[in-house]
Amino acid sequence: MKPARPTIGQPRPPRGGRRPPEPAAEPPRDAAEELTFGLRAALAVLARRPNDIRRLVVSSAARAEAQALELARQLGIEMREASDAELERLTGSKQHEGVALFARPRLWTAPRELARALVARRGVAVVFDRVRNPFNIGAILRTAAFFGVDGALFGPLAPAPGLTGTAVRVAEGGVEHLLLARTTDLGHTLARLRAADVHVYGADGHARTSAFGFSFERPAVLVLGNEREGLSPAVRSTFEASLAIPGRGAVESLNVSVAGSILLAELARSSR
Repeated sequence: MKPARPTIGQPRPPRGGRRPPEPAAEPPRDAAEELTFGLRAALAVLARRPNDIRRLVVSSAARAEAQALELARQLGIEMREASDAELERLTGSKQHEGVALFARPRLWTAPRELARALVARRGVAVVFDRVRNPFNIGAILRTAAFFGVDGALFGPLAPAPGLTGTAVRVAEGGVEHLLLARTTDLGHTLARLRAADVHVYGADGHARTSAFGFSFERPAVLVLGNEREGLSPAVRSTFEASLAIPGRGAVESLNVSVAGSILLAELARSSR
């Protein structure tokens, strides 16, 4: 009698009948749990809100490189090692940099609280009008943190109601240093900011006023729009001034993250 053939699509057992041990199963993701991946992004969460962290999954290389991850063990945070393949599966990204951190969702600030903070600090916030690309969002948030910007305000976020893991990773920890607020009616929220004596400036490539040499006043917000759709009329109507970055080359416009970085640098240099 011939031995039964293995089912099609099912791996043949190794000789001796033993199978390799299965990797440790990751606990099911809690709906009230937020994933952060990327080494610098995870270290920033560890430094700024360690009590929110529930567990860490790291590669052996990342653990060896970042001694600061040992702080997690000292704090009693669950930490286990995993392969790069498993980390890619957990994060949905090849850019996990050897770290997946699971924590309570970050707290969002109400727009009115952001307005109060800006007035009290004579601060600055960057505003996103339909900017959806997570790489652009992350790059702008990193720049904002670099220049000491106080917060970020988002119009309706799609398709997710919060920041994506990719945006947080690209920000390289900058997200943890900003007050984050969101609104479903950005035009109305900006109008209320102006009523609270916050200056509202918008980036517009077709504006006649140059951002170079412009005298910004504080507290202030800088509004950046979608590269294709631009700024919505309701948002544009709230601007105290629309500003352009003058160029001399053949390309008509800049990537929004590049434009935002230039404008934030100019705001930091010239605001009073």
